[in-house]
Amino acid sequence: MLNLILLHGALGHNDIFKPFKEELSKYFTIHTPLFSGHGNLEIPSNGITIEKYTQELKEFIEKENLNDIYIFGHSMGGYVALCYALQDSSKLNSIMTLGTKFDWTEDQASKESKMLNPDVIAEKIPKYAELLEAQHGSKWRKLLPEIAEMMISLGKNPPLKGNLSTINTPVQIMVGDQDNMVTLEQSIEVYRSLPNAKLAVLPETKHPLDKVRQSLLLNLMKDFWSLS
Repeated sequence: MLNLILLHGALGHNDIFKPFKEELSKYFTIHTPLFSGHGNLEIPSNGITIEKYTQELKEFIEKENLNDIYIFGHSMGGYVALCYALQDSSKLNSIMTLGTKFDWTEDQASKESKMLNPDVIAEKIPKYAELLEAQHGSKWRKLLPEIAEMMISLGKNPPLKGNLSTINTPVQIMVGDQDNMVTLEQSIEVYRSLPNAKLAVLPETKHPLDKVRQSLLLNLMKDFWSLS
């Protein structure tokens, strides 16, 4: 059977894909790996980087001996998927990204990382703090600065910059028209830089995956992957 890997975003969790699994499992064997530091997985002693997460995806594919792979990546998960395609596309059929930020600069990374202060989040957005604790346990406070460091590293050395034209895997770039983290302009620029890409703009759609209309996303997946 065809294999579909669903990749969560930074500070996300694979639980987010539960509403989609029943329908997608009609067409694929579903895989929902967790990136290290997330869920019940420990934070790596040598820190978190996009390169490390790309290696984790590669190791997961090798360990599970997967072929005929389709990937859907939300936010950071989409960035990791394209980084993997850059390294080895031999087992990949196609990639879909949603709400993935591509144009990382040092200034942008610095601004984003400053928003990941656990004390500020606990005080200003207590419900989000509760969600982070429920998903990642008490280590969520340590995970936030690690993700902030990853963003800064991305800003200094974005691995996809200047390399998108070498990715021949079919890709669909998707962005919500109300996404406050990712602009339509940057998504269009990436879509135009990829040699084999499509673009979809989701109406009335914000960044969090749980805010995306399930039927809308499933229909886009079925259309791009020619599922009937």
